[in-house]
Amino acid sequence: MAGSAQRPLLFLDVDGPLIPFGSPHPYPLYETDRPELPDATSHPLLPRLDPSHGPRLKALPCEMVWATTWAADANECIAPRLGLPELAVVAWPEPSDADERDERAGLHWKTRTLVGWAAGRPFAWVDDEISDADRAWVAAHHEGRALLHRVDARSGLGDADYRVLGEWLRPG
Repeated sequence: MAGSAQRPLLFLDVDGPLIPFGSPHPYPLYETDRPELPDATSHPLLPRLDPSHGPRLKALPCEMVWATTWAADANECIAPRLGLPELAVVAWPEPSDADERDERAGLHWKTRTLVGWAAGRPFAWVDDEISDADRAWVAAHHEGRALLHRVDARSGLGDADYRVLGEWLRPG
C-alpha cells in the first residue's frame, strides 16, 4: 500500500536540532513581523528558529512527529514559525524504575517510547542526545528500519543532516 500510513516516521526533537544552543558564538536570530505567530518573548530561544527548516522538513518523504519535551507547545510555538502543519506529538510516560536502569546503561529516556510508538514502522529519529547504546537497543528491539541521527546541538540541523535524512527516507 502506498498511502501515507506506509511512509517512514520522522521523530523530531526541538532543542538542539531546531533551536541550536551551547556554542560560545552568537547565533543568528530570525525575527518575524508576522503578528499571527506566537510572540518570541514567551520563550527567549524562539528567535533562533531558522524559518528555512520548515520547507526543508516538509520536502522530506515522511510523516513528522514531535519527539520533544515541548510536547503540544511544539505545535503552538514551533510549527507556526516554521510553516509546518500541526504534527502528532509523542506523549512521554511518567519515569519508572526501568527508565533509571536504562539511563545507567546509557539508553536515552526517549528510546523505548519511540520504538513503541513506531510499532514496527520505519523511522528516523533526529535528536542531539542519541548514543550508540540507543542505536544498539533499537537494532535489537525494532523490527523495521531505523535511522538514529545525532545532530550537533551547537549548530542544529544543517545541510549534511538534511542530506543524510533525505537519502535514508527516499524509497528504493
